[in-house]
Amino acid sequence: MAGKETLVNKRKEPRFYMQEAIKAMKNSVDEVNKDTPSPRVGAVLVFPDGTYETAYRGEFREGDHAEYTLLDKKFRTRDVSGCCLFATLEPCGPGARKGPKISCAERIANARIKKVWYGVQELNPKAKGGKKYLEKLKVEVLPFDLDLHHEILEFNKDFRDWVEEENRKEELAKVVVKGPLQKTVKNASLDSLSKEVIELYILKTQKEFTYNSDGLVKDLMDKELLEADPKTGEIRPTGDCILLFGKSPRDKFPQSSVKAKVDYGGGEEPDTESFDDAIVLVPDQVKAWAKKVIPESIDRSDFTREKVSHFPLDVIREAIINAIIHRDYSNKRAKIELEITPEKIEVRSPGEPISPNTLKDLQNFTAISQTRNPELAYIFNIMRFMEESGVGMDTYRTMGEKYRLPLPIIKYKKPNIIVTFPRTIEASKEAYDYKGIKSLNEEELKGYEFIKQKGKITRKDYETKFGFEKKKAERHLRKMVDEGLIERKGSGPSTYYEINAT
Repeated sequence: MAGKETLVNKRKEPRFYMQEAIKAMKNSVDEVNKDTPSPRVGAVLVFPDGTYETAYRGEFREGDHAEYTLLDKKFRTRDVSGCCLFATLEPCGPGARKGPKISCAERIANARIKKVWYGVQELNPKAKGGKKYLEKLKVEVLPFDLDLHHEILEFNKDFRDWVEEENRKEELAKVVVKGPLQKTVKNASLDSLSKEVIELYILKTQKEFTYNSDGLVKDLMDKELLEADPKTGEIRPTGDCILLFGKSPRDKFPQSSVKAKVDYGGGEEPDTESFDDAIVLVPDQVKAWAKKVIPESIDRSDFTREKVSHFPLDVIREAIINAIIHRDYSNKRAKIELEITPEKIEVRSPGEPISPNTLKDLQNFTAISQTRNPELAYIFNIMRFMEESGVGMDTYRTMGEKYRLPLPIIKYKKPNIIVTFPRTIEASKEAYDYKGIKSLNEEELKGYEFIKQKGKITRKDYETKFGFEKKKAERHLRKMVDEGLIERKGSGPSTYYEINAT
């Protein structure tokens, strides 16, 4: 089989093949004789000359993985070493298939594929490990673009929900003995849980059982939020359960509090507040408090000198949710902090960026979904407080378009990840550490934020966005290149500009 001959000797950008994999994914065939959903997966094998072939799960036979269909059915007799592979789901790792079958990751390595792009992390704990296995064998493994990541997750919603509810226990069992949140809490019982919060959980998840019922106990035990003492049979909550539903979480976890401060400016005394309730209540409590206290700001930039009397409260709420879900709870001294001033709003959350995301991924809004605390994220998700598929990247990236505000600035200063929301262009310039930013005027800074939002653009994109003439657009872009803020790539009509540093 020769692949798609229409593309002979015409190699495309990686995004093209990502989109082809997604198209293939949407043809996936569910397994009729299974009473559980299957993942829908598409894959693309790309040869060095740019020719390619697609496959999808169940294309020839129900249950066959897309990678298997490509490598063992379509190209079994052809040398594919040096090819690249795009798959909408992380290839399954060793041990995922019952013998004599081998995993997709092993199959890819055996075929000597040199580079793999994948859409979303494998959700089923029994099939995880493909990325790590391939990287150990020096195969380069890269993620799909973030917007495509969300599309894949949405198309696999049924499978994702099933996996999170039924199959994630095996992977989580490995960390039960490692973290304080997965252990049962000493001197805690079902009476340590808040009736108000549990009833909110039941309402939000549309469960049929009631507070203090056997159905509730079974539900929380299935989610590993309750455990039975092997000797006494007494039911005890885990640290995760106390944080989520406890009457007084700070009694057991003093670090769980969210500390807030508002500085009104003008010599007025600051106000402070501490949010110490079960963490599922805190985001809305913070939002209600912020609505009352946010002071006006004044933008003194060259483009506007008008008062800004509000800030989108849902952005603050989402930032607090992200901090609660992703923070490092092993740091017992550090708390989440929210600071509001007329110039900026800042959220500080204990913990480093979570692998495989780097600080640069966070700064450029390209981070993929990862969390230290999957049990917390899962409960927030099923209570419809958040989407597990993101870490606020979409909200942050669209601040300019949606709210006409500068983009957030993300830093790491031990022990905290710091997310700063400048309320004015002037405040934005002050918040950046990178010296190249300081040389930009307000017009150029807006241009830089446009590129940061998009990731990469052409000169024509820049002209169209701001209504600039060609020479002015070139002057702006050249200055940003010279300052090391963006990179110029390609040549001739294919030239584009890509974000570099923040």
